[in-house]
Amino acid sequence: MKKNKVLFVDDEQNILDTYRALLRKRFKVETALGPEEGLEKVRSSGPYAIVVSDLKMPKMDGITFLSKVKQISPDTIRVMLTGHADLEAAISAVNEGAVFRFLTKPSAIEEMIRTLEAAMKQYSLVMAERELLRGTLRGSVKVLTDILALVNPEAFGRSERVRRLAGYVGQNLNLKQTLYLDLAAMLGQLGCVTLPDTILQKVFTGEELTAEEKQGYDMHPSVTAGMLSQIPRMETVSEIIQHQNARLDETPTMPVESRVLKACLDYDSLIQQKIDKMDAISILRGMDGIYDTRVLDVLEKGTAGEDGYVRREIELEELKEGMILDEGLWSEDEVHLIAEGTEMTKTAIIRISNFSRAKKLPPRIRVLVPIKYIE
Repeated sequence: MKKNKVLFVDDEQNILDTYRALLRKRFKVETALGPEEGLEKVRSSGPYAIVVSDLKMPKMDGITFLSKVKQISPDTIRVMLTGHADLEAAISAVNEGAVFRFLTKPSAIEEMIRTLEAAMKQYSLVMAERELLRGTLRGSVKVLTDILALVNPEAFGRSERVRRLAGYVGQNLNLKQTLYLDLAAMLGQLGCVTLPDTILQKVFTGEELTAEEKQGYDMHPSVTAGMLSQIPRMETVSEIIQHQNARLDETPTMPVESRVLKACLDYDSLIQQKIDKMDAISILRGMDGIYDTRVLDVLEKGTAGEDGYVRREIELEELKEGMILDEGLWSEDEVHLIAEGTEMTKTAIIRISNFSRAKKLPPRIRVLVPIKYIE
């Protein structure tokens, strides 16, 4: 059976060597000399079940260090160790670093072993609960949505498309927890079961709704959120769905998962109306303030960028080899310099630069940018 790892962090090598020698037969022990090396190990070699840190270290104290560990690896159990124990440090360690135990140095090896065993047990409980949520809950929801897809293929076919898009965006936004986003994407259309097929058909084809129909459709996230609020531990998913159609400029505190769903749902609607992928992204970008631009950037790379390009409007001096003009370049006195569809070469860029000194050229131009330039 694979052993969970324990990381000891201290600025004294002899102390780290002592822990490694005394504990290696019971635990899989790794060490880091100082907080900076410790954070690098958590990022590159994690996850660790337990991180044990000294309080007094140069450049960064143990409380700050464990707070950063919590941000990087929230499930890791944190233990503070110090030779200068006092009440204030203990309170700060618990409140800011959210530590599991606070030990004083020198700590008897028996006490350290008892602490590590208790921390390891706590870590196992956290991971078991996570697996329950990740496996059992996700599987149950998938069965539910599969059945509903047979009843209402329009709404729940959309759920699957949006789920795939949202999964890509969430992963590439480096969201630490994508389970709630996944569940919200699967269940986000649940309230549509209360709507007549005629309304859904109008929505998915872009046909204008009457005021009464729009009111009914706009309520479907609230209907879904109300259903889910009755289920324990689904509060976060309920909140994400509640805001899935909200505008960012009107609800700046909306969860990032809701921002992802908002962009993916609206993008999917445009695609279902037979709008070109790149045009769909341009339409979303044109609605200032409604969407999170970080979400649109990732969505663009994963969808509109399938052919290797994304559309951008850039300054003339930002032109690079390999970009393609998405519109013709004309001077203000109507001299046609370069045609639409021309790929930028070194010569073409020099020509534009030279002409910009002699002729008045528009400061910005629309181009197709190879994805390699924006990754």
